[in-house]
Amino acid sequence: MVEIRGPQLVDDFSKRGVGGEEEILFCGERIGHSRKLAAGTDPVEVCDDRRMRDSEAVVTSVNRDDAHRFTKPPRDHITLLEGLGVEGDSHAGLTVQHRSRLEKHGGDPNLRQVHLIAEELFDELAAKGYTLTPGDLGENVTTRGVDLLGLPRGTRLRLGSDAVIELTGLRNPCLQIDRFRTGLLKEVVGRDEGGNIVRRAGVMSIVLAGGRVAATDVIRVELPAEPHIPLDYV
Repeated sequence: MVEIRGPQLVDDFSKRGVGGEEEILFCGERIGHSRKLAAGTDPVEVCDDRRMRDSEAVVTSVNRDDAHRFTKPPRDHITLLEGLGVEGDSHAGLTVQHRSRLEKHGGDPNLRQVHLIAEELFDELAAKGYTLTPGDLGENVTTRGVDLLGLPRGTRLRLGSDAVIELTGLRNPCLQIDRFRTGLLKEVVGRDEGGNIVRRAGVMSIVLAGGRVAATDVIRVELPAEPHIPLDYV
């Protein structure tokens, strides 16, 4: 079996192929038998859903805590449960679980089952003197290679081979961030030139299909039908 990843499209790869009998996986899914490249040509790695051409989107860390603490320690893997969230995590449930929202929204559907943050944010904050590691800001899934904040509401992310989540909105950064690291809050929430609030502390989602998720798992993006609605805080 061979799995193909990278920026080249499968149809381009097929045109260069000259036969073979290995099974091909495209972004983790079987697409048929393999076609070997012409003699003297190195294998090409391909994983392109036509939205991620420059780099592969991957999970870099998975994090879970069974208590309501600000940070979540990294784990070898987590298990997503359909309609609930991360198995064994304090924020998993059919209805609102975040303590800051229980008084006003207790009993409402839980739209914050799985929290994701792009690791690129940590790179940016490190340049400003804030050293953060995965799970420090309480996210369940840390990613690299996908612009989470730029995706529209209703975007589906396939994490690994089985799990599917749907983006519901943005995390609304709160004072807990400054209690964790003084001055950090102003780096993850502010206003743009038009005076609009910009939230950068990750995105929230619900679980559509359960499954095991671990670091290095590939992320596949499925955009909703247009018109696209920008993410807002939930």
